[in-house]
Amino acid sequence: MTKTDEALLLLYEQRNDKAIRETEKHYKKLCMSAAMQITESREDAEECMNDALLRMWNAIPPAKPQNLGAYLLKTVRNLAYNLREKHSAMRRGSGQLPLALDELAESLAAKHDTEEQVADSLALRDALNRFLGSLSADQRTIFVLRYWAALEISEIAARMDCSQGKVKMTLTRTKQKLRQYLEKEELL
Repeated sequence: MTKTDEALLLLYEQRNDKAIRETEKHYKKLCMSAAMQITESREDAEECMNDALLRMWNAIPPAKPQNLGAYLLKTVRNLAYNLREKHSAMRRGSGQLPLALDELAESLAAKHDTEEQVADSLALRDALNRFLGSLSADQRTIFVLRYWAALEISEIAARMDCSQGKVKMTLTRTKQKLRQYLEKEELL
């Protein structure tokens, strides 16, 4: 847990209103970017961000997340997905998320047996966590920003202060490593 997260968690535990302002100050840019990729609307992204902050306020305490940024980002993403589903008028297949998931499809084979798929979900989740832990910090950040936060290549390059070519190459190599890792773990 970072010192920032520790300080924020203490503010939440003390029920200090400053916790929300400071959380927003530290994590709003990342969360808004992810929400906008999903909802394609600044207003909807703002709504998701505000709802996520409220949920965080209501959850802490008793919850004590190890990584407040990840906790908040996950909440924002879930709210954004729910909002996108609610707005049935949105075009299907637009934005970066479907594109990002298509890119990963070649590395993650789909099983046709639903019962087996459900049984393997925990093993796959654990294997993905171990795989991410084996990557360098830059590789992991690029991979997560693309396939979890659904950011565009150009946004990732700007955040990582590197070229788009480096981001693309890192993603290609990381997907290859993921496929090899999952095959070794007998999950493909």
